[in-house]
Amino acid sequence: MGIFGSGREVDPPHPRREPVFGAPLSLAALEGAFANCADFKIRHLTLAGDPQKEVVLCAVEGMVRTERVNDYVLRPLAQDRALAALPLTEGYRRLAHGGLYNLSVSPAESTDAAVFALLDGAAVLLFPALDKALICSVATEEKRSVSDPEDEPAVKGAKDSFVESLRTNTSLVRRRLRSVDLRVEEEIVGRQSRTPVDVLYLEGIADPNIVAQVKQRLGRMDIDGAVDAGHIEQYLCDTLATPFPQFLATQRPDRLCANLLAGRVALLVDGMAVGFLLPGALPLFLSAEQDRSDNWIVAAGLTVLRYAALLLTLFLPALYVSAVLFHPEMIPLPLAESIISAKDDVPFGTLFEAVMLLLAFEIIQEAGLRLPGNLGQTVSILGGLVVGSAAVEAKILSPAVLIVVAAAGIAGYTIPSQDFAGGVRLWRLLLTLAGGVAGLLGVSLAGAVLVGHLAGLTCFGVPYLAPFAAGGTGPVEDHPLFRVPIPRVKLRPASLKSWNRRNQR
Repeated sequence: MGIFGSGREVDPPHPRREPVFGAPLSLAALEGAFANCADFKIRHLTLAGDPQKEVVLCAVEGMVRTERVNDYVLRPLAQDRALAALPLTEGYRRLAHGGLYNLSVSPAESTDAAVFALLDGAAVLLFPALDKALICSVATEEKRSVSDPEDEPAVKGAKDSFVESLRTNTSLVRRRLRSVDLRVEEEIVGRQSRTPVDVLYLEGIADPNIVAQVKQRLGRMDIDGAVDAGHIEQYLCDTLATPFPQFLATQRPDRLCANLLAGRVALLVDGMAVGFLLPGALPLFLSAEQDRSDNWIVAAGLTVLRYAALLLTLFLPALYVSAVLFHPEMIPLPLAESIISAKDDVPFGTLFEAVMLLLAFEIIQEAGLRLPGNLGQTVSILGGLVVGSAAVEAKILSPAVLIVVAAAGIAGYTIPSQDFAGGVRLWRLLLTLAGGVAGLLGVSLAGAVLVGHLAGLTCFGVPYLAPFAAGGTGPVEDHPLFRVPIPRVKLRPASLKSWNRRNQR
């Protein structure tokens, strides 16, 4: 019996079939694999018009490019008159070694190989009399055009971003890193989705132990489909019990290349318009690629400002609630009188106001993100009017709480990584609750728990707080908080344990 008495197994099996299609390679086997599939197309042909030399062309409509099938496969079959004078075995060998106009022609060793090649956009030329087949690469390249990165706008940097096509994304990387040391290794993830996942790294720079761990964890992924970023992140990360991301998702090829040069490993997944950088660490999520393009003094000031905004968005609501409820002596007398007078007709307590306002901002933000662009902006404006001026005028909220929560929310928008900002917003709510329950003591204890949690996180052996925490040996020249001119940054981050730390003379 199951947990709820339904009679089902608590942990049902997840059987794997190897091979998936055990039948010998034949037209009947391919038709069985694509039974009830309206897009599976078959065409019977003859070599140079000889009816004794029949071949069968199989393809999945929509996955192949029709012009390439016509020019690369059908045209040489119809025009090569030498095929009619050759035995079928010799004709097969001729087609496999230059008779077809494809860049890639390979024999299909099994039914599995033929089926998965068809699903990848290849055409299969089957020779029924020989029980052999040739796989011809004629996949369509229909894809979204390369455009500006919407989530990571660039002022002085490149204006291109990743798209959903894996090979387009790898080409964007290779156009910037024309290095023979760039390695692109591919793993297939998902029993049903068969999603290609490319592991990119610079040999001789990236830590080979991290590369080996990444490939090992990808190989251990035994799921039906990898069609979302969470399928990759949650299987590869070290710790699941944390709201903070351990991989950085970026739309910008230039940022991915810069981190490859720093010694990190990147993942590109077919169907996802982002690249994943690992191992992740706190400075990675609080940095922007634009920092390298700006003047180093300006970049240093902006970096310090970003860290200050992080502390502000985390602790400002909690400190306000704890000061009003437990430590009113901390508040200057004129400000205290203003807060008291504003709360005369407000029926709710300070903690309830702050928590409800934080939740209201989260609801408005989610509504604005999930709705279409114009409608989302309208909802944000209406929500701001209702939560802002209308709620204050109706004496439902006090102006001081609104100002504090709004300032904390605006400070949170300075965090470049939205994934990291989500974890910060969750901890901001927890710190506010702690301040409302135990005052500054609660805020201090909750802050210590947060620091301890971050200090305990690792990603492929690299501490999450590196280089603030110990993560490597050797000098650290490029401090994540106080920037220095790029010509002086002659070593890669020590925490990444790169085999070759020096990056310039």
